[in-house]
Amino acid sequence: MSGAQAFGAPLHVAGPEGPWEEVCDRFESVGRAVVHTTWGEWLTAALLDPELRALLGRDRPRYRQSPAAAGRLAFAVSRVVMKHTAAAVLGTAPAALDIAYLPGGQPALRGFGGELWLSLAHTEELIVVAVSRGGPVGVDAEAVTRRVSFEALQGQVCTPQEAELLAALPEDRRAARFLRLWTLKEAYTKALGQGMRRGFATVGFRWDGDGRAVLADDSPSARAWSFTTCLVRDRYLVSEACRDTARDTARDRGQGTGHGAGQAAGQVEDRLRDDPGPLAATGLPPAQTVRS
Repeated sequence: MSGAQAFGAPLHVAGPEGPWEEVCDRFESVGRAVVHTTWGEWLTAALLDPELRALLGRDRPRYRQSPAAAGRLAFAVSRVVMKHTAAAVLGTAPAALDIAYLPGGQPALRGFGGELWLSLAHTEELIVVAVSRGGPVGVDAEAVTRRVSFEALQGQVCTPQEAELLAALPEDRRAARFLRLWTLKEAYTKALGQGMRRGFATVGFRWDGDGRAVLADDSPSARAWSFTTCLVRDRYLVSEACRDTARDTARDRGQGTGHGAGQAAGQVEDRLRDDPGPLAATGLPPAQTVRS
């Protein structure tokens, strides 16, 4: 499988029936996979599944206690999607898996510590799940129609160097880059198991010659991280952060790793800039992702 195929955009899984072959193929080839769907696509199948109680497992009390019906259903479906995705790559039954949560809120499979890492993002109708066997992984998703104010939020999100570079950009490019930066930082801090507990302004990114995001820290540990950003359903910006020391070693030896495959960074931001109106500045932060 070529790098472009291996590290392409998140894969759409329309329901419990899959298709899972492409997800498994990608996972086997590169050690990780990201899938996306909507809670509406899975809702009927999830609610009618006789194993729903087992699929929710320890999350069932939270599901039952959620006061809003829409939030309760979205919560249930997101957990069902996560279990089906993990089960597909592990070759087991979804109900056989038990999801726990680390102190920072990151989901984890009991009994698979160090063997499979999970991440979940949820905004509006979109559900995104990432699975990795090579190291910690984090995903974040934001609707491009969500309005973000660089002026109001730069101190909370950006390092001084990032803020200076963003301030020098034209307004439409600044809005697109700022939203992308937000999703990258949330994906990275989720992969670290810290989530919103770690201030985004303490994490610095820079852009390489191809417009790809890399950590500003050039230490060996920082070089073990790779980042991708894609536009999903022409509406959602999805960023992934993944730590894989094997890929880092291959890159240091001059072997190709395919980190820049999928949608090029410039293409993502250009598409966000096609309609800068929805990204006009307001005081509202981006939509929040699902947490424990």
